[in-house]
Amino acid sequence: MPLIMGMSVLLACQFASELLARGLALPIPGPVLGMVILLVGLIVRGKVPASLRMTGEGLLRYLTLLFVPAGVGLMVHARLIGMDLVPIGVTLIGSTALTLAVTGWVLQRLQRRRSAGGEP
Repeated sequence: MPLIMGMSVLLACQFASELLARGLALPIPGPVLGMVILLVGLIVRGKVPASLRMTGEGLLRYLTLLFVPAGVGLMVHARLIGMDLVPIGVTLIGSTALTLAVTGWVLQRLQRRRSAGGEP
C-alpha cells in the first residue's frame, strides 16, 4: 500500500503540473513544474513521507533503464543533431559553467554563514 500511495503522490504532482503548463500555456515543461510542486509540498510538510521515500528509492534502482529511450533518440536523430552541433555544444558548455558557478557561489555563502555562527 505505501508504494501505491507514493506513486499516487508523484502522479498527482505530474497531473497538476501538466494541467498548469497546458492550461496556462506556460513555456515551462510539465515535468519541471511537477518537480517544483513536489518540492513545495515537501517543504511545507517538512519531511519526506515514508511511502514517497520507498517509491523514490524503487524508481532510482531502475534509473539507468530510463536512459535507454534518450540514447535511442540520439542514435535515431544523429544527423539532425550533427547539423546543430555547435549551438548544442555551446549551450551544454555554457549551462554547465553557469551551474558550476552558481553552485560554488551558494556553497561559499553557506560556508560563510556557518563560520559566522549562523544556521548550521
